[in-house]
Amino acid sequence: MIEQNIKEMALLAVDALEDKKGEDITVIDISEVSVIADCFIIAGGSNKSQIQAMSDSVEEKLGRAGMPLKQSEGYGSANWILLDFGDIIVHIFDNENRLFYDLERIWSDGRKIDLTGWRS
Repeated sequence: MIEQNIKEMALLAVDALEDKKGEDITVIDISEVSVIADCFIIAGGSNKSQIQAMSDSVEEKLGRAGMPLKQSEGYGSANWILLDFGDIIVHIFDNENRLFYDLERIWSDGRKIDLTGWRS
């Protein structure tokens, strides 16, 4: 079960992605199946500039909220950017790589989160 403060940070990340028109945003609770994080946030973008802008937005919003970025990968190529905030890991894909890597299938043991429940 994900703690309330992690939920709030995840929602901030989702809002940051939505602000930059992120597509098909999915949150998966992996707290019961992995020790690497509590949740994955997966989003898509249509081009390199948008994907980088989404990454910048997430990093800025979470950083301001007191959750600094621990590590990032893939910013230069922007076909898959990974942002590791410790308890939250954000994956931002272009369409081709999202289909290829299919993290939703790989992490199907986790629980997909209905964000309307978290927002209420």
